[in-house]
Amino acid sequence: MKKRIIFVCAVCAAMLAACGAQNQTASNTSVSETTAVLQTEAAETTTSAQTEDTTAAETEAETTAESTHETVAPEEVGYEGMTAVYADQLKDGTYSISVDSSSSMFKITECELTVENGSMTAVMTMSGTGYKYLFMGTEEEAAAADESAFIPCDESGEAHRFTVPVEALDMEIDCAAFSRKKEEWYGRVLVFRADSLPDEAFAEGTFNTAESLGLSDGEYNIAVTLEGGSGRASVQSPALLTVKDGTAQAEIIWSSNKYDYMIVNDEKLLPVSTEENSVFVIPVNKFDSKLSVSADTTAMSTPHEIEYTLYFDSSTLESR
Repeated sequence: MKKRIIFVCAVCAAMLAACGAQNQTASNTSVSETTAVLQTEAAETTTSAQTEDTTAAETEAETTAESTHETVAPEEVGYEGMTAVYADQLKDGTYSISVDSSSSMFKITECELTVENGSMTAVMTMSGTGYKYLFMGTEEEAAAADESAFIPCDESGEAHRFTVPVEALDMEIDCAAFSRKKEEWYGRVLVFRADSLPDEAFAEGTFNTAESLGLSDGEYNIAVTLEGGSGRASVQSPALLTVKDGTAQAEIIWSSNKYDYMIVNDEKLLPVSTEENSVFVIPVNKFDSKLSVSADTTAMSTPHEIEYTLYFDSSTLESR
C-alpha cells in the first residue's frame, strides 16, 4: 500500500512538470510572435516615414524647378574691337543681314535690314513660334514697361517675324523676349553684323578703296592692326600691299605657323607658307575701316576658328 502511494505521487509530479513545460513553451512562443509583430510594425512605420520624406523632397524639388527662371548658357555675340555703324554711314535701301543672338533658344534664320531717312529697322524671321512679344531693352525693363511698348509677333505667314528698330550695327543691343509657354521675359543680346552687308551698302567716305585712294599698280608698305581673339596673336606690320589692275592684296604674316586657313569676304584662303610663320595673301577691299576675318588655329587640342579684324591705315602707305 505504501509503495502504491509513492508511485501515484511520482506520476502526479511528472504530469505537473509536463504541464509546466508546455505552458513555458506556449509563453515563449507568444513572446516571440509579439516581438515579431512589433518589429514588423516598426519597419513598416520607418518605411512609410522614408517614403513620405522622399515624396516631400521630390515635390519640393519639382516646385523649385518650376519656379526657377531657367535660361541656357549665353553665347558670345559680335567680335572684339567692333565699332558701331549708324544709319548715316549706310545708303538707303534694303539688305539681307546676319544677326548674332546670345541664346540658342532665340534663333534668327533670316533678317532684312531697311535703311531709310537716317534710321534702321529689321524684320527678323524666327526659327520657332515660342515668343509672343519682344521689347528692346532688358528683361527687367520689359517686365516694368507698359504693354504699348511691346513688339507683337507677325503670325500672318508660316514663319513668325518681328520688326524691330535698330540703333546701330556692330553694337550689342539688349532685347527681351516673352515666352508663350512660361509667360516670362527672357533677356537676349543681339548684334546686327555690318560685315555681312555688301560694300555697296556703305555710304561714300565710310571707308576707302584702292580706287578712291587713287593707288597706282605697284607695291606698298602699309601699317596693319590686328584685333580679336585672346590678344596673344599678332601680324607683322607694316605689311606688303600689292595693287594690280586696281585690286589690292596684302601679305599677312602671323606670329605663329599654326594657322591653316583664313576666311575673308566669305572666301576660304589657304596659306602660301607655314615654314616659320603662317603667311596668307588676302584681298583688301577697304582701308581705314575694320575688315572682319576669321583664322583657324591648330595650336589647341582641337582646331578653332577665331574671329579677328584687320585695320589697314591708308595714311601710312609708302611705295616700295
